[in-house]
Order: sequence, then C-alpha cells, then structure tokens
Amino acid sequence: MQVNVLGTANVMMMAALADGVTVIESAACEPEVMDLANFLNAMGAKISGAGSPTLTITGVEKLHGAEHEVIPDRIEAATFIIAGALTGGDLNVAGCDPHHLGALLEKLNEVGVKTAHTADSVRVMGDNPPKAADMVTEEYPGFPTDVQAQYMALATQADGTSTISENIFENRFMHAQELVRMGANIKIEGRRAVVRGKTPLSAAAVLASDLRASASLVLAALVADGETIIDRVYHIDRGYEHIEEKLRGVGAQIRRIGEILPKKAAAPAARG
Repeated sequence: MQVNVLGTANVMMMAALADGVTVIESAACEPEVMDLANFLNAMGAKISGAGSPTLTITGVEKLHGAEHEVIPDRIEAATFIIAGALTGGDLNVAGCDPHHLGALLEKLNEVGVKTAHTADSVRVMGDNPPKAADMVTEEYPGFPTDVQAQYMALATQADGTSTISENIFENRFMHAQELVRMGANIKIEGRRAVVRGKTPLSAAAVLASDLRASASLVLAALVADGETIIDRVYHIDRGYEHIEEKLRGVGAQIRRIGEILPKKAAAPAARG
C-alpha cells in the first residue's frame, strides 16, 4: 500500500480483530501510528513493528479496556512555534514532544531562528530576522506536509528566495494566492512554490480553503499591517481548539467576529 497515515491506522485497527496474521508494508511511521499501536496493544492487540515501514498484526478475538494518554499534537505545536519565529517573539510552547518536531527545529536552525527545548517544551526566540531556506515535504521523519503552509508564511518574511516543494499531496498551495492578496511574492510552479522575501504584508479579506491553509493565514495576519479578516474559519476548528484564545494569551490581537471581548478592569481611583 502507498504510505498513508489514516490508511495505515484504519487497516491496523481492522486487522487487530481479524482472523490470522496481517502484514502492512510501506506503513506510515508517524508518531500517531506508533501511539495508536501502543493503545491497541494495551487493549490486548498483538501489533509489532510500529514506527517501521512493516507492521505485523496477529488478530485476537476481542479487546479489553485500557488507560492511555494520547501524545501531544505535533502540528499544533509546530504552528505556535512558527508563530513565535514569525513575530520575533520569545515564546515557550509547553506540553509538546520535541522529538516529534526534529525536522521543523532543524529547518528553523537553518533559517537562523534560535530554539531550545526540554523534555516536553520548545522555546523559540525570534531575535534574528529569518533568512531564506528551501524546504521539501517528506514522509516522517521528514518535514511534515501539514506544516508546509505555516512555513510558507514564515518564508514571506525571510530575506532571500525560498523554494518550497510539496511531495506528499497535490494541489496543496491554495493558501498561496491568499498570501499574495496580503502582499506576498509567491510563484507556483507545479509542485513547487517560489517565495521571495522579505515582503511587507498588509491587511486583506482572505478565504481559508483547508485546515492548514487557515493556520498559515492566521500567522500571516499576525505580522500584517491593519486588520485582516479570514473567512471560513470552521476549517481551523478541525485541528486547533480555541486558537484565538491561545494566541491572545501571548499578546496577539485576534478575535472571532461577533465575539465580545472582556473589558479590562478600570484602574482604581487615586486617593489623596
């Protein structure tokens, strides 16, 4: 089978209760697949090889209950890390696994963004303006396709020309045109996007086309002059819980249209 995360996960779950032995070749090696295998094994499944391209599943008659802590969302963490790099902030992203973010952290180091990490957090220090660097999406542990759009937003603010090659999915540059509306200099050449920076971004009414495209537009809006309105943000809710609240918590000026922000408490009157 072609490498596919959800495909691997679905076949693995079905095979756990199927008669006989199932072998999945060209299996996805993403941490989420390994985590699912660990969960199923805790429930009584017999799965070996998780994290490698070959999975072997021996079917069992039934599964039983188990307790399992789901791994952190590496794509959400990557999005906030890039937000810190893009805005020149000093941001600590807690509750993540830096081992799952190796390709991103290596790329940030290449573009000149300083990072540091503990066992469960990443600190990004955007002291230095980013410089251009090419990026190619690959299967894990390579650079994730789900961070390609966010990296493109960062590339618009990097000095020089960056070439972004999308090798996982077709037609995954729909966010590029929306970034162009905001002032980005991006040219699409098939599965490659050529981004020339640094270009100042300005407010615009843009349209979110999918989950990760939504995230890239939010990131771009953080550094754009004026007020950017992003429509169809229901896409972003599929992968980010209360993203506006989290960003607002670290200083971003962001709200959902129709949302009433809490008023700041009035300063106490001075006493003579």
